[in-house]
Amino acid sequence: MIKSFINNPFQENTYVLSDETGECAIIDPGMYTASEQNAVVNYIRDNQLKPVLLLNTHCHIDHVLGNKFVFDQYGLKPQFNEGESDVLTAVAAYAPQMGLRYEISPLPDHYLPETGTITFGNTELRLIFAPGHSPAHLCFYNKADNLLVGGDVLFRGSIGRSDLPGGNFSLLIKNIHEKLLTLPADCVVYPGHGPETTIGYEKQYNSFLKP
Repeated sequence: MIKSFINNPFQENTYVLSDETGECAIIDPGMYTASEQNAVVNYIRDNQLKPVLLLNTHCHIDHVLGNKFVFDQYGLKPQFNEGESDVLTAVAAYAPQMGLRYEISPLPDHYLPETGTITFGNTELRLIFAPGHSPAHLCFYNKADNLLVGGDVLFRGSIGRSDLPGGNFSLLIKNIHEKLLTLPADCVVYPGHGPETTIGYEKQYNSFLKP
């Protein structure tokens, strides 16, 4: 089961992914206000879930604002690809310039590789390395449920911006074509912003992906 929460001034999607064991992963915690924090905590409590993983697709500010809160609440340190480390470090400097309060995220005990799988409960997530929006962006593909938590790579009718540090437009397009559009057409994509979509819909209608 996947549950989304829209958080912080950037309207970022935070996801809680769970299965029948009751274990769950919190992905891209963007909780900023107390009410946003409470919404996630209450959902986890009300559904008797046990958070066992904290995952970041990438480390832009809107996706890590809740990392420290999740650590304080559940004792989980984030996991992401090591290539995002400088991105995370930079958040502390530019958050005040944006008028945002940022509690420093803990650092991972374990970094995620570019390929492979991570598991919790009975769930297996395949790592898909898709930089271009950020230098070491990962997407998480659940083959059994045919869903992709895609971060800021692919949106409904759009793609992630590539004008931030570490971004690369041609690399982003290449990774979308080679690593995401090769997934099943009915694979549901849960992006970092906006509504979910499917691989088939984006193949057919996304103007950024036309030859």
